Amino acid sequence: MNREFSSDRQNEKWVTDITELKYGSGSKAYLSAVLDLYGRNIVAFSLSRRNNTPLVLDTFEQAFQKYPDAKPLLHSDRGVQYTSRSFRKEMKRAGVCQSMSRVGRCLDNAPMEGFWGILKTEMYYLYHFEDYETLRKTICAYIDFYNNDRYQKKLGCMTPAEFIAASAK
Repeated sequence: MNREFSSDRQNEKWVTDITELKYGSGSKAYLSAVLDLYGRNIVAFSLSRRNNTPLVLDTFEQAFQKYPDAKPLLHSDRGVQYTSRSFRKEMKRAGVCQSMSRVGRCLDNAPMEGFWGILKTEMYYLYHFEDYETLRKTICAYIDFYNNDRYQKKLGCMTPAEFIAASAK
């Protein structure tokens, strides 16, 4: 992707990553998400107690159920989930071209890292989550808010949903 984070159409370029979230007394959950660079919307996400390949495969299964004809350029870091044989095989089957960050270059995936910062600042850091289910429900509500109600300057002060709807006209 070479840090070319602009996109001219929906489902042209997707970025993805996993972030760690803590709850309870030191328990961990892992959030995987796919962000579309056109509308800056979260296409799909999945939360798990395990940071593994099934987590990202579940996220992409959701994305392709929502957009079965999508053939995006997909950018990620070089995490073991994204370099695994099963993930690469699934992306090839779906007709997706993979792009990966250079080693140690988090800015190569800046839009996804930016989303994690927004999610953590506007939602996660404001609460102490006692249990997994509360964390899951709060993440679901926040991503719905992010996609449908949160205005973004990069989108002409529209929400992702408004931007995508306006571009379809």
